Amino acid sequence: MNIRRRPIHDPGGHSSALNDILFILLLFFLIISTLANPNVVKLSIPKAKSDTKSKQTVVVSVNAQQQFFVATKRVAVDSLRPAIAAEIAKSHDAEPTVVINADKQATADDIVAIMRAAHDLQLRTVLAVENNSR
Repeated sequence: MNIRRRPIHDPGGHSSALNDILFILLLFFLIISTLANPNVVKLSIPKAKSDTKSKQTVVVSVNAQQQFFVATKRVAVDSLRPAIAAEIAKSHDAEPTVVINADKQATADDIVAIMRAAHDLQLRTVLAVENNSR
């Protein structure tokens, strides 16, 4: 008669490799999330004491060389209105807002041109600034 006990088999799986996989996935998604902002034009924007938050329907940027960008597409100053209207039509937003990202060296004429185009389309405009209180 064979009275030896059978070895108790642990039904649980090995989870040591799971920790490594989860760490690698977390690291991957953290790196990708920092690179995932497609509406970026490198500017040094002016500073202000207060910060106004607004939903960014359309971002219009003007850099130091007086080049205009609607989202990330470069446009001429005389075609700002149709380019903004096309972006608004794509967004289907109830209260569209034009966010103006202007470089410090951008002239007031450039900012006024963007505001005039938005006003002609009856859109609200917001000037993006860096919060100076930090």
